[in-house]
Amino acid sequence: MPLDFTKHFTAVPTEFKLRNNTGCSWRVTVKLMNGRVTLDQGWATFAAVHQIKIGYMVTFKLPTPDTLKVIIFDDDGIEVVNKCGKHEKVFAARD
Repeated sequence: MPLDFTKHFTAVPTEFKLRNNTGCSWRVTVKLMNGRVTLDQGWATFAAVHQIKIGYMVTFKLPTPDTLKVIIFDDDGIEVVNKCGKHEKVFAARD
């Protein structure tokens, strides 16, 4: 995310909880890299499990200072629904 986006935070957190459209949560670390705030550890696994592909659109909403609601749309613009599966339990955030 662009650094200008960080002005919406009182402080940029060191990690975010990503919550998908079915309520599953994942933790990802945040890293400053090349003038941008990036999602680091945990993002690659989130993207793989949710099968995010080139051409998909991913939207983020900030409901709380440390939570991003993530909605994924496929290349036809249809919202992708991912249920929490057993393979996600290893990486899921604990509430």
